[in-house]
Amino acid sequence: MTLIKSISGIRGTIGGPSGDSLSPIDIVKYTAAYAFWAKEQNKSESRTIVIGRDARISGAMVRDLVCGTLVSMGIRVLDLGLSTTPTVEIAVTREKALGGIILTASHNPKQWNALKLLNSHGEFLSDKNGQEILRIADQESISFSEVDSIGGVEINHQYLDIHIQDILHLPLVDKEAIGKAGFTIVVDAVNSTGGLFVPALLKALGIEHIIELNCTPDGHFTHNPEPLPANLTELSETVIREKADLGIAIDPDVDRLVFMNEDGNLFGEEYTLVAVADFVLKNKVGNTVSNLSSTRALQDITELYGGKYFASSVGEVNVVEKMKSVEAVIGGEGNGGVILPNYHYGRDALVGIALFLSHLAHTGLKASELRATYPNYFLSKNKLDLPKGLDMEPIFLEIKKRYKNQPILDSDGLRIDFGKQWVHLRKSNTEPILRIYAESTSMESAQMLADQLIADLKGLMHP
Repeated sequence: MTLIKSISGIRGTIGGPSGDSLSPIDIVKYTAAYAFWAKEQNKSESRTIVIGRDARISGAMVRDLVCGTLVSMGIRVLDLGLSTTPTVEIAVTREKALGGIILTASHNPKQWNALKLLNSHGEFLSDKNGQEILRIADQESISFSEVDSIGGVEINHQYLDIHIQDILHLPLVDKEAIGKAGFTIVVDAVNSTGGLFVPALLKALGIEHIIELNCTPDGHFTHNPEPLPANLTELSETVIREKADLGIAIDPDVDRLVFMNEDGNLFGEEYTLVAVADFVLKNKVGNTVSNLSSTRALQDITELYGGKYFASSVGEVNVVEKMKSVEAVIGGEGNGGVILPNYHYGRDALVGIALFLSHLAHTGLKASELRATYPNYFLSKNKLDLPKGLDMEPIFLEIKKRYKNQPILDSDGLRIDFGKQWVHLRKSNTEPILRIYAESTSMESAQMLADQLIADLKGLMHP
């Protein structure tokens, strides 16, 4: 059993003792703390909090507990039902709500669920705010509303259409070009809410030939829901068999996006943002942002157009903060997360799909041909178990001394650049491990770079 309390919300497995899983007691405790915090943050007349959920099996149970708790706190709950993370984000701002709660464990397997918490701007909480909510929850001294002041629940199923119509009206989305391209597209929605939203978006964009895989939103994930190559063999086989132009895979809450080429090979999770940024920058030169563990290809494309690239700490809230500070025109994360700031500051797979298809239609290229136009980098992902209680600070200081002649960023672990290569050392927030990501122009050289730093680390950890 697992319960993880972090900047991204309250995440845990269903079943087991309270305090060691996402039990009903924990759901009530942290929902009440969040509602208390949200009301204290905003003294306006608004008492609305927006909720929405992915399709996982525990979703209805968690929703009922969350709704009941919010009502007991005097909150008007606007329940979007089966929804997506970006849809809840845009609903928060449109409704001028105190905040929002998305009931999803993102790419985690079906036994997981979570409360992903938003502020009144429809954005994920800062670390400071998240810590404050945890402090309130631990005090367990929250006062609930008297009977005449309790809230209520309003169901609203209109936001699927609202979200799609917003996207159709984005300046760079070219519905006419997409429709004329006559794409055949296969969609793997891993039995969650993408099965409702993605086909609806594609139809609205004028695509007539859509092949649906795992699009029944029943929460019985037919494969591991993280959109990685090993989990997308059915999508690959179907794209090839049906002679489709493109495959699309999303995670259960539709904020991560992966494309598959017409030949059944992945376009590349890291290259979702690169391709979308290429299209955006062709139309408006500006700055871009991704996190320290994302591909260098975004920097190359940005500089090609005369813009400037910036790296943020890992985590969507950190990417957003950096995007705002440098006024980025596009940003996101290498896990297939696209953030278009002139719409909203959140990863949005639906926006990513519309922009990518507009780009593909304008180029007239096949997906594999478009991918071949970008710099080719390979990312090696490794991890190292850490002894209990080990202080990494002196080890990182020694690594910095050894590589003092290389450009180093230390805002989130250590990222060391070696020309067109880089390595990022970062301690996990949820496990006793150190993540070692390395990128180079071949997988062999990326792994060699990672192995070099792993050897350095082991030598310092066990002198």
